[in-house]
Amino acid sequence: MSDLVSFSVEGSKLHRRGKRSGELAGKKVMASGGGASLAAGLSRKLRKVLNETRTDSPELLASLEALSSFYGENTLAARRGLKSTIENRALALNQEFLLASLPAEEALNRVTDEVNALAECCDLIAQALNSCNESTGDIISTTERLKQELDVTVQRQEIASCFLRDYQLSIEEISALRDEELNENFFKVLSHVQEIHANCKILLRTHHQRAGLELMDMMAMYQEGAYERLCRWVHTECKKLGDSDNPEVSELLKTASRCLRERPVLFKYCAEEVANMRHHALFRRFLSALTRGGPGGVPRPIEVHAHDPLRYVGDMLGWLHQALASERELIHTLLDPDAVTDGRITTPHLSKKSEGDLTKFEPDTTAVLDRIFEGASRPFKVRVEQVLQSQPSLIVAYKLSNTLEFYNYTVSDFLGEEASLCNTLRLLKDAAQQTFFNILRNRGDKLLKYPIRIAVDLSPPPAVREGVSLMLEIIDTYSSMMFPALAKRPDFHPVISSLLDPIVLMCEKAAESHESKGATYFSKKNPSSYNQNNRESSPVDALLSRTSLTTSQGNTGSSKIFLINCLSAIQQPLSGHEVAANYVKTLGSKIEAQVNALVEGEVHAILGRCGLLGKMPVLEKSTKNQARPIGEDADEPPLAEIQETSPPFMAESLRSFFGIISGTEGSLPEFELMQMPSLRSSACAQVSRALADLYDLMYCAVVDPQNKYPDPKSLVRHNPDQVRTILGI
Repeated sequence: MSDLVSFSVEGSKLHRRGKRSGELAGKKVMASGGGASLAAGLSRKLRKVLNETRTDSPELLASLEALSSFYGENTLAARRGLKSTIENRALALNQEFLLASLPAEEALNRVTDEVNALAECCDLIAQALNSCNESTGDIISTTERLKQELDVTVQRQEIASCFLRDYQLSIEEISALRDEELNENFFKVLSHVQEIHANCKILLRTHHQRAGLELMDMMAMYQEGAYERLCRWVHTECKKLGDSDNPEVSELLKTASRCLRERPVLFKYCAEEVANMRHHALFRRFLSALTRGGPGGVPRPIEVHAHDPLRYVGDMLGWLHQALASERELIHTLLDPDAVTDGRITTPHLSKKSEGDLTKFEPDTTAVLDRIFEGASRPFKVRVEQVLQSQPSLIVAYKLSNTLEFYNYTVSDFLGEEASLCNTLRLLKDAAQQTFFNILRNRGDKLLKYPIRIAVDLSPPPAVREGVSLMLEIIDTYSSMMFPALAKRPDFHPVISSLLDPIVLMCEKAAESHESKGATYFSKKNPSSYNQNNRESSPVDALLSRTSLTTSQGNTGSSKIFLINCLSAIQQPLSGHEVAANYVKTLGSKIEAQVNALVEGEVHAILGRCGLLGKMPVLEKSTKNQARPIGEDADEPPLAEIQETSPPFMAESLRSFFGIISGTEGSLPEFELMQMPSLRSSACAQVSRALADLYDLMYCAVVDPQNKYPDPKSLVRHNPDQVRTILGI
């Protein structure tokens, strides 16, 4: 570094020295005369070079530093040989570089040689490949062609495999259809055969019709053989079901039943076999339940209760109903397993499922059940007929009829109305009803055959009370009888008419007989204690003691009261029962008619006692003609001039009338032998109203000026309102 600094100092000195030399040379040139212009130009260039050259630039400093490394002493000779020194230095450096790069050059030459050798090898390989291509071109084209043919062959193989799978059976499948034991594999193969048969129909629509027909014939042959084998197997399994009271249907048998439905003829044959086997089994079970009972005698035989008709018939019906439920479940499980879901049977009796033009058959299970229970119908019918022929009581016969009718409706829901068991129940129900009505008819004929005697107090005979009690018991039985909710209850009117009409007719005949015999109308009190002046005596007795009517009029009243008592004794107990509402209404009309007739007879009797009975038509006619002018219609004289309605006769009649209504000469009828208080008070009120209306008629006739009574007020001392007050209206 010190050398560099010294070199720089020396350089600066040389620079300054050169600059001064230049200036001096310039001045000399300028001083000279000829070369003045040339020296001036050179001087400018020198000054420019010197001015533009920077001694502190990095490049100059670096050059000087490099120069200091080999530059020796700063002498004149050294300065004059500086250029050669630098060139020698550069030459030495180049020689060192050449020496250093010689190994790399040798390595590069080796690489070049190897690359050239590799290129020669590649040329040889290319020549070999070209020759190979020329020789193997035919082989490659042949390989490509064979590859395409292989693809086509593989595709054809796949198509052939699919065809064999969809239209042919394997050896194992054929063996499962024909030789192996019937199991789940059999049904899978049978399903495959059906699929192939269906696929052949699609094949017939193409140009492969011949193959389709041949395959269809082959599959049909397999199907027929399989279904015949399946039918024999089902037949064998169904025979085993007939040996058990509560058989269990296996899943394999259910599957076989589903498959066999595709062949209605074979399926019907199997269904008939099942029906026949269960028919005999049920017949044996029913007879065993009747005579031997259950295992070990529990439950006891049904015929043990043969002395009790209701329990005997009810136990047989209950057993049949329970057996019907179990057999129905068995038949539906066996013949139509798809219809049984969650223990409930939902399939109809007969239905059709369409798929194109095909029709699938579903079994008529009711026909099978009808055949099963056909055997039990006859022993059941014989025993029920024996019960009906044993002359049961009226209530028992009616209860038997209701029980048979209920089970008839119930069984009809399972089997249909045309089933043999339903026909048997219907016939037995009709027979029980006929027995019931025969008992009623015989009872009514017996009541009408022997006439009854009317009691002194005109009370209903015991036959009425017995009939009403029996009717109430029958109504209770009818109200509590079992009956399907959706069915219509049977009409009860024939029953009530058959039982009560003979009783009503008996009472009417007894009343007619009593009226025609002319018997005495007795009171509840002692009939020998008559006293017309005694107001405490019976009003009826007082009326009889003072009336001028014949005895038959009294008998008419007593017969009507007797009939009213009988009808009331029938009506009142039945009033609270809806089933007897119409009959109660009819009895009410009859009672009202009898009460009206009784009231009319009593009013006539009172008018007869007063002597007004014959005068009432004349008085009524006069009242109707009140509007005629005085003096007009002279052919009809005034009432005062007619003998029957003359003032003396009218005065006597009205006096007796006032005596009766006021109680001084007797009393109004109180109908004390009428047992119904409401009817008794109603009859008394009707008599009072009738007498008040008649008095109103007489009052109007007497006070009418056209009738020319001299002193009307002396004849009719009370106006109609006062009479109504007296009568308590």
